[in-house]
Amino acid sequence: MYHRRTAILSVLVCAWIQTGCNKSAPANVAATINGRSITNADLEKQFGYQFQTPADRAKDDQTLIQKMEVLRSMIDNEIMLQRAEKLGLMAVDTEVDAKFTELKSPYTQEEFQKQLDAKKMTVDDLKTQLRRDLSIQKLFNKEISSHINISDKDVADFYNANRSSFNLAEPQIHMAQILVTPFPDPSVRNLKGDKATSPEQAKKKMQMIEERLRKGEDFAMIAQNYSEDPNSSPNGGDLGFISASALDKANVDLRKMVMSLNPGQTSPVIPTPEGYRLLKVISKEAAGQRDLQDPRVQQTIRETLLNRKDQLLKAAYYEVARNEAKVTNYLAVSLAPQTEKK
Repeated sequence: MYHRRTAILSVLVCAWIQTGCNKSAPANVAATINGRSITNADLEKQFGYQFQTPADRAKDDQTLIQKMEVLRSMIDNEIMLQRAEKLGLMAVDTEVDAKFTELKSPYTQEEFQKQLDAKKMTVDDLKTQLRRDLSIQKLFNKEISSHINISDKDVADFYNANRSSFNLAEPQIHMAQILVTPFPDPSVRNLKGDKATSPEQAKKKMQMIEERLRKGEDFAMIAQNYSEDPNSSPNGGDLGFISASALDKANVDLRKMVMSLNPGQTSPVIPTPEGYRLLKVISKEAAGQRDLQDPRVQQTIRETLLNRKDQLLKAAYYEVARNEAKVTNYLAVSLAPQTEKK
């Protein structure tokens, strides 16, 4: 509870410090960024995409905390979008249309419309969001990703500092999964925003996924687009390496089934209390020390270092951009305790 209160206080304090104090809000404006407004309607629309909140809870503390978090994210995105505009990196219509077609392709027109209706979005809303997202991604690619270089020395230094972590005490299985659950869960964040909300929908969705995998579609991409496990979905369903003994503890039959699969093979659908699962064996590793020259070791280390550097540079880039932006968060001002001027 202490950590939660600290996190809540942090959101409010960060937003309040960013605004300055005692500024009266223009009509219907939630925040301004370099003179450009985020309206209250914009905030309510974005909030509605992410949360289903009853009308009688519109002003309770938890809802307002969520709105503060959504607005902070909108402010950050607007800062990045303005930078993308300044650098001429805005996504063009052909890029937006291509991404829109990619998102729409797995569905019939009726199914796609239901997806939009569930999020209270129109086609224009979605395309606007896609243009923003693609533009910001282009900004990050130019300003951050293109500057990251992982040298052979970086890889060797990491291996030498973490050598023991590459010594397997027992056989390990590198696995990935796709999970489809039959229960509403607001934490689901796959790329398509696709969520089954009933046992019937879950079964139908998993049948669709099985069919697409049979046709040769990439397991990792399907997991990113449709898996409902918020932890592994962003990584293409990757669960990392799991020891044989850990599988024993989970389920003996499951261990037998997994051990019978060869690298690259996918399991049948597995009903579990959490929902339906598909498991893929990526590789199997014998016990013992894995050498630095092992291509899989090299790839693991490079990906680890790349992700760390990417996160570090993005965090720094955001902070610098915030420092340079002129932001007034009127929602924070309205909620923060007012102090008397001396």
